[in-house]
Amino acid sequence: MEKILIAGAGRMGSWLAETLCLDYEVAVYDKDPQKLKYLFNTYRFREPAEIDAYKPDLLINATGLKQTVQAFEQLLPHLPPACIISDLASVKNGLEKYYSGCGFRYVSTHPMFGPTFGNIRDLKGQNAIIIKESDPEGKEFFRDFYRGLGLKLYEYDFIEHDQTIAYSLSIPFSSSIVFSACMKQLQVPGTTFRHHLSIAQGLLSEDDYLLSGILLNKYSVDKLYEIKEKLSDLIDMLEHGDQQALHDLFNRLRGNIGMDN
Repeated sequence: MEKILIAGAGRMGSWLAETLCLDYEVAVYDKDPQKLKYLFNTYRFREPAEIDAYKPDLLINATGLKQTVQAFEQLLPHLPPACIISDLASVKNGLEKYYSGCGFRYVSTHPMFGPTFGNIRDLKGQNAIIIKESDPEGKEFFRDFYRGLGLKLYEYDFIEHDQTIAYSLSIPFSSSIVFSACMKQLQVPGTTFRHHLSIAQGLLSEDDYLLSGILLNKYSVDKLYEIKEKLSDLIDMLEHGDQQALHDLFNRLRGNIGMDN
């Protein structure tokens, strides 16, 4: 890979441009000139036709979850046939089918840190997922890139990825939504409350389409039914004043999260 085109100059796209531009020739496409204004050491494109002469080796689609396929359809006619296309989408539902018919080699990945929660200046210990079905050359590029950032890598197929996201994101997202829905006041002295409040505020600072896209993952509903069932069990213990059942529950929970009883 020598020439990289990044679609979308939002938080993730701008971070990618900044991170890659010293090692590769990088161009960024975005229709909003304000988003392109402060990019360093990159070509800046506002019209798809400008991409024709650039001839990238790799397109990284860093647009929002809702715009991923739309951006591909807009830009693919301006790419050389040998270009590898890629996405960073948090939910892959529908992308496998799209890739199978698009005529381009592809690589699909998911950097799990995100620009809101992750410290993008120090990503050691964070995670990234690479989709197994991806093109070998594309996978090699992203393996090297992510490992250079200190990320821990996982490989899943498209279905395994979305099932994992339903577990790892839909459950905590839903918990934060319920916490926020029950909010009555922000000034509470408890440390636990402040930690939960900080998490909820970080979550709700994300783009609405990202949040809804993750929750609308077709595997999320089953996880929410699990939450509903566990809450029902907890309510039953409280209504019956069953302290021993609560203690047994606490011990099971400690095992679930890797704590010694």
